[in-house]
Amino acid sequence: MTDLHPLTDYDALLVLSFGGPEGTDEVVPFLENVTRGRGIPRERLEEVGEHYFNFGGISPINQQNRELIANLEEALARREIDLPVYFGNRNWHPFAEDAAEKIAHDGHRKVLVLATSAWGGYSACRQYNEDIKRVREHLAAKNLPEIHFTKIRQFFSHPTFIAETAAAIEAAYEKIPSERRDHTRMLFTAHSVPNRHDDVGGADGDKNLYSRQVTEAARLAANKAGIQDYDLVWQSRSGDPRVPWLEPDIVDHTEHLADSQGTKAVVVCAIGFITDHMEVLWDLDTELVEAAQEKDVHVERARTAGLTQEFAEMVVDIAAESAAGEIIEKLGNVTVQGNTDNGEPCAPGCCDIWTKA
Repeated sequence: MTDLHPLTDYDALLVLSFGGPEGTDEVVPFLENVTRGRGIPRERLEEVGEHYFNFGGISPINQQNRELIANLEEALARREIDLPVYFGNRNWHPFAEDAAEKIAHDGHRKVLVLATSAWGGYSACRQYNEDIKRVREHLAAKNLPEIHFTKIRQFFSHPTFIAETAAAIEAAYEKIPSERRDHTRMLFTAHSVPNRHDDVGGADGDKNLYSRQVTEAARLAANKAGIQDYDLVWQSRSGDPRVPWLEPDIVDHTEHLADSQGTKAVVVCAIGFITDHMEVLWDLDTELVEAAQEKDVHVERARTAGLTQEFAEMVVDIAAESAAGEIIEKLGNVTVQGNTDNGEPCAPGCCDIWTKA
């Protein structure tokens, strides 16, 4: 535990996330929010929503965020820190704007923000800054008091995040059938992005920030788990197939392993996600498993790292770092962006492609 500061500089903590539907009637309206401004017809959204309908229209993300919040509340209470926790989403209920209104009505003016992402890059970091700006504009339009938001820093290389990821990997390996263990491959996976988005990330000219951070986290977690040989793969790409994205795709790579190396099992760590999203439930637990079965490959997915009490304690530690104004606990040498205030970029040049778009 860091406990560098009693956190008296802050009034509340907002857990800011992507959001997801929790019933069949919510799927298309949710997707309309996600794709707002792109002119995608409703009929196409109903096709895209197949993944959600397959699970009764329920994404796991909201419920798992509620579990994360309950763990945070326990961690704060254990340290006798009076910091109420609120929950807001970008794309579905509870919306971040509604959470901010409640925060304002409750009298809180200095609020820490935990974005449910460990990484840099646009969708993993900068878009949450945009959310904060939008929320502040919403409060102003409602003539509500101004709130100062501080988004806590990226944590992909925090020792606790790495330790929890490694523990999940070790538990998954224990579940591999004994007769397949000598032919098992370790796969780390994260959400793919277009190459052109990854190529220019980073503050102060730090290129490929997102993919470098994911690569570093995979290296650190593998080392912690005692694994020497592993692959980093990507998942959940979408959009124009002519546009290059980060590769290889996890399904294609697993099929290649089976055909070329005789792989009989894969341990999959969704290191790019701190809790289960639909991309985990569908792309890994459904599509990957089905494709692997065709090749007689057993898939064992490690749990995501964000629902342990240790993870919640880490968040409080990072909050203490925010209050102290410094980054204390990190591993490796890849750039970790610090706190961002009121939705401003981490540093000049951060995600330049997006500020120039």
